[in-house]
Amino acid sequence: MKTVMSSTEIRRRFLAFFEKRGHTIIPSASLVTPDEKGVTNSTLFNTAGMQPLIPYLLGEPHPSGKRLVDVQKCIRTVDIDDVGDRTHNTFFEMLGNWSLGDYFKKEAIEWSFELLTNKDDGFGLDPNRLYVTVFEGDTVAPRDEEAAAIWQGIFKKNGIDFGGDTSKGSSGRIFYMPAKNNWWEAGDNGPCGPDTEMFYDVSNAFSGRTLAHQEYVKADDERHVVEIWNDVFMQYVKKDGKIIGNLPKPSVDTGAGLERIAMTLQGVDNIYDTDLFKSAIEKIKEISGKWNLKSARIVADHIRASAFLIAAGVTPSNTGRGYILRRLIRRASKYARHDLEVKEGFGTLIDIFVASYKGIYPEIPANRDLIVAEIQHEDMRFTETLDKGYLEMHKVYKSKNLISGEDAFVLFTSYGFPFELLMEMIKDENLEASPNIQNVFSKMATEHQSLSRAGAEQKFKGGLADANDPMVVRYHTATHLLHQALHDVLGDGVGQKGSNITRERLRFDFSHGAKMTDDEKRQVEAIVNEKIAAKLPVTQIIMPRAQAEQTGARHFFGEKYGDQISIYYVGPASNPPSSADLATAYSKEFCGGPHVANTSDLAGPEGKLHFRIQKEEAVSQGVRRIKAVLE
Repeated sequence: MKTVMSSTEIRRRFLAFFEKRGHTIIPSASLVTPDEKGVTNSTLFNTAGMQPLIPYLLGEPHPSGKRLVDVQKCIRTVDIDDVGDRTHNTFFEMLGNWSLGDYFKKEAIEWSFELLTNKDDGFGLDPNRLYVTVFEGDTVAPRDEEAAAIWQGIFKKNGIDFGGDTSKGSSGRIFYMPAKNNWWEAGDNGPCGPDTEMFYDVSNAFSGRTLAHQEYVKADDERHVVEIWNDVFMQYVKKDGKIIGNLPKPSVDTGAGLERIAMTLQGVDNIYDTDLFKSAIEKIKEISGKWNLKSARIVADHIRASAFLIAAGVTPSNTGRGYILRRLIRRASKYARHDLEVKEGFGTLIDIFVASYKGIYPEIPANRDLIVAEIQHEDMRFTETLDKGYLEMHKVYKSKNLISGEDAFVLFTSYGFPFELLMEMIKDENLEASPNIQNVFSKMATEHQSLSRAGAEQKFKGGLADANDPMVVRYHTATHLLHQALHDVLGDGVGQKGSNITRERLRFDFSHGAKMTDDEKRQVEAIVNEKIAAKLPVTQIIMPRAQAEQTGARHFFGEKYGDQISIYYVGPASNPPSSADLATAYSKEFCGGPHVANTSDLAGPEGKLHFRIQKEEAVSQGVRRIKAVLE
């Protein structure tokens, strides 16, 4: 009986194989890429094993030498709609060995074949089920006959039928493919070169026989053969889209996804039946009210990816990395709650991944409580939004058998229902959408944002000395936090009676029947400073008065309101702002602005300012006054 190789053993064996051949083992770089000052289109995450090593592949000396090997944590969401099929997922691990101006094609290809097929210290795959591709050549660069000849020699040496002389064209095991398949470059300028890719007949559909070129292409399309290894040969230099010569020190960049290698070595036809996911899928099935395999795979994948993102320091938000994390958690919520009818939280599922990566990626068990808290908070917050939006979506559809761009906009602004999730649910449930739904939604969202910005520029009527002074604006936002903190500490009998804000301090008058104790004042200060430290977004949303009055947002005393109301709220925010955000906002008030963009701005440019109550005194019967500063 064949022994199944675990993912832990695959990692260990891979690193040991190349260490034995003179490579230095280096640790995985962070999943999160460093922020580059002045670079607007830098990537948010490491999306490939070679990404952290680009400077060294381009010529910078690496402190660990010219031969390196690693297992790199990566994340990609470009194929998020395909997650749950046989081979696609978001977080993955790339096995890679690297030559920085040292060995080149011959050693790289021979070691690739040896690693994949050697039974002693490699993976022991059947070489007769292996197929390879090489670059066919074009007007930019010549056909890679060198790589093809190396492969021909390897197959001949090992008694493997490869279908004939490759110099005359694709043979039955070595196939020439175009640049879109077998060429790497970083753009029109810089290093570039061909690659060779190795595919394995995971289903054993062809019993090790050679294939005609079109037969191979079909087998690839139908996922009978799956790519399991890739050697990139950086040997040319490009300038303005044309090759101008050879690199003085050509390098090798190789890589293979751990998930696909595990699938192949564990004798299954998809990555979700490997030991990387199997226990999680079984747990989801156990806690589901109804079963859908693809939905379970999506949940498992997204929760695993979210755990790694949170451990890397990412928190849910509406921009950048935080948006990717938020989208993953919300998709997991959608498929868990609506498709699988999972009623409990994700804690037990997270613990499965914590146990799986103990001793491999220590940041996962070390951040277990934070991971659970972040995922379950976002899940709980979104589930309410999802339930309301889902019901409204079906109500809209039932009334006209169609969902339009206008409907999508209302679902988003009134219920916080994300557009991309709406489109997924329309597809999943075979509902009809108007052909221009995305264009109409995008146009309305843009107009809504413009309205919000215009509203923020309107004159504020609440006692600001100078709305253009940054310090006055900080004190204005601090007044909102103070107002809510007073409610938290003193109760709902507190009501605003007036305010006056200068660049030196804020003054806030409120209804309360007794002098505040020192302990109450300390509690209020602590709450405000806690919200400043929490770095919460401060967001404006504009809505009809009738709707605004139903949100629970606090009203200013004696104010006369028009038909459209501006509300500023402190807490997590959608993009564009959504009334659904108000359900979980810390503070929300009718207000014309201006405000800081984030509570952290109250700490000042150097982050050192803290909120302090200077004085609390009586103004009149039942009315108290607080003077406070940021210092």
